[in-house]
Amino acid sequence: MIKKEAKDKYTLGLELPTDPRWADMAGKNIHDVLVDHAYCEQKAASSCISLIVQYADKEKLVEVLTPVVAEEWNHFERVVAELKKRKLPLGKQRRDEYVEALQKIIHKGGSREEQLVERLLMNALIEARSCERFKMLWKNIPDKALAEFYYELMVSEAGHYKNFLSLAKEYRPAADVDRRWRELLEQEAEIIRNLTLRPDRMH
Repeated sequence: MIKKEAKDKYTLGLELPTDPRWADMAGKNIHDVLVDHAYCEQKAASSCISLIVQYADKEKLVEVLTPVVAEEWNHFERVVAELKKRKLPLGKQRRDEYVEALQKIIHKGGSREEQLVERLLMNALIEARSCERFKMLWKNIPDKALAEFYYELMVSEAGHYKNFLSLAKEYRPAADVDRRWRELLEQEAEIIRNLTLRPDRMH
């Protein structure tokens, strides 16, 4: 039942779906995708740690993000294990053009809470797009064991996405957060539309 519902559940409001060709391209370049994915998980854990350190006075944020750090690092370890299982090296970190583009649309300045909400919403966008890509891998790659792995991560990333959005509404009015979220979704869609489709990247 859960997997049947997942067909429609894990789109998370994204304005533009990933080009369906990506799943086939990624499936044929699984080493590169796993390497890029590993570093995505590492950066996700680091981002949460940075938020906790910079906003240690925000009790709810610390409470919610502390377990997310552990989950993201566990995902990193599991992706590395998938590489080892295939006798593939981790390799070097690659430039993340998607995240670089997102950073350009995030508002700078404003109050401390406004800056926090911008960062939380950026993290929510990354989690939403990752979740969508995991869904594509789950549905399309021929390696059944790896497909199951990506199903598990898809469900986890959906929970993280909700965490970031909920936290944003702890520190700014919900109507303001929803309005800004809609703006970011439109801008994120434009970023996806203009990025070259890469078979060696998770985003």
